[in-house]
Amino acid sequence: MSNIETTEAGGTPPLFETTETGGASPLSLSTAPASPRRSWRERAAAAWRLLLPYWVSEERWRARGLLALIIAIDGTRTYAGVQLSYWQRDYWDALAAYDLAAFWNLLWVFVIIVAVWAFIDTMRIWFFQALEMRWRAWMTDVFLHRWLDGNAYYRIARAGNIDNPDQRIGEDLQMLATRTMNMSLGLLNTIANLVTYSVIVWNLSDSLALTLGGVRIEIPGYMLWVAVAYAVFGSWLMEKIGHELVLVDYQQQRYEAHFRFLMMRIRENAEQISFYSGGRAEIVRLRAAFLTIRENWARIMDYSRRIALFREGYGEISNFLPLLIIGPRYFAREITLGSVQQLTQSFGRVRGALSWFIAAYRGIAMLRAVFRRLLEFEEALKAQETSDIAVTMNARPDCLEIRALDLRLPSGEPLVHIGNVTFRAGERWVVRGHSGVGKSTLLRALAGLWPHGGGEIAMPEGRKMFLPQKSYLPIASLRACLCYPSDEQWFGVGECVEVLRAARLESLTGELDTDDNWEKRLSPGEQQRLAFARVLLHKPDWIFLDEATASLDPANEAAMYRLLAERLPNAAIISVAHRESVAAFHDKALDLSASGVKEISS
Repeated sequence: MSNIETTEAGGTPPLFETTETGGASPLSLSTAPASPRRSWRERAAAAWRLLLPYWVSEERWRARGLLALIIAIDGTRTYAGVQLSYWQRDYWDALAAYDLAAFWNLLWVFVIIVAVWAFIDTMRIWFFQALEMRWRAWMTDVFLHRWLDGNAYYRIARAGNIDNPDQRIGEDLQMLATRTMNMSLGLLNTIANLVTYSVIVWNLSDSLALTLGGVRIEIPGYMLWVAVAYAVFGSWLMEKIGHELVLVDYQQQRYEAHFRFLMMRIRENAEQISFYSGGRAEIVRLRAAFLTIRENWARIMDYSRRIALFREGYGEISNFLPLLIIGPRYFAREITLGSVQQLTQSFGRVRGALSWFIAAYRGIAMLRAVFRRLLEFEEALKAQETSDIAVTMNARPDCLEIRALDLRLPSGEPLVHIGNVTFRAGERWVVRGHSGVGKSTLLRALAGLWPHGGGEIAMPEGRKMFLPQKSYLPIASLRACLCYPSDEQWFGVGECVEVLRAARLESLTGELDTDDNWEKRLSPGEQQRLAFARVLLHKPDWIFLDEATASLDPANEAAMYRLLAERLPNAAIISVAHRESVAAFHDKALDLSASGVKEISS
């Protein structure tokens, strides 16, 4: 549910419109929060808070069913792998014995194993992708609601402490679902392989006899212990070499997102930049942003080189190690050629299972960076904004009352003292004063969007609509833009055509179902007249206008205000304006002076 308040029962839907102004850019790199140092228990608990909700949600049984199918398929793959290891043992023994009949039989068995493996691999991919998309879709829906409901998006944008919420929802949630499933299922499969192939290695290893200080010591299954020791040492060394990669990957995502944001800004403001001939200035800005990407990428290359060098050396040594240990037993005729092949393969599987951390280290580093970004975002969404300005419902349904209202800047510096003012239904007020005195901030406070200050605002019953100087137009049909924020199905085509004509937009009546980027196609004056058409369509009881006619010529400005007076004679109008001509359409004025003292006049 939205935080929009209305007392309407049926009929026209609730509405609320404002502009996001003030605050730092949401992509400002200088405002990224510094995460406090947490223990591994705290980090694990925080990650679990992100992962658990889907698995206990309304989709839990379907999700768990798909997960169970994937785990069952992985178990079948492990079983097929074990059968393949025994097949290799028998195959090499048949070659060593020149047994042609056994050779042909083993080839048919191999065909069956490969066919089963191909089938279950295909099914696993399908089930995995289905579960991945379901999880991502569920998380995306949850985060979108949390971001867009309750004006959290406005609060976060104004604070400027979270960069790129769009990337965190669009990319990080996808990476969370994909990489978490890959890592967790990979770890589970690794454990299954470890247990299964450890038994084979143990059975084929025999015992290693050592004499230390005259004492004979036998180590059963010594090949297994060699694999364990080698993998544990390698994992520890990998963490020492590459642990800083987590932070470097995190920074890379931020820098890449900032670079994309700057290019998107150029696309959105192409005309303004062209008027200023600002192409060269934007090149300088983009080069500087890309330089941070390149410098951080050099750090990623450095860590990747170290990790790759270690991993390759680790892998090559692990391939040579079992042959070095098993060779003497084979030449002593204690083990067959097929058993050598089976033991070598099984040793590799055990070593690979124990070295899962090494193989998956880069993916783990990226997943940890994703968790960090999403946890920052979640904390920002959960943060409750405290305000000393109380916004309440007025016991007098026909009055909007301001009581002892003081407005301040985010720094705490006083902006303007409003004091006590009462706006009544049907009245028309103009709020005047020099630029920066706090006129638009007063409207933000009335909309419940400005927490800095003190006092009380008692809002009346009835539908309310705020018109900023530049109204938001979604990239959709013209009808959707006109009906925003309500659904276009709430209003008939005839109603839409009639209000467009009333707002002097007759040329657009034939394009109601045309999808376009109307913000780019319409002039600022046409956009402001379209905003007035929205007001006529929704018929609010209280109308707040912030320089809503600044782009109109005097004739069109007068026509728009006359429309409000004729069509909505009982609606209260509160206008913020610099032009003296606007005052002619209002019967009361609220003058804000530089010292913050107000003066009410007729």
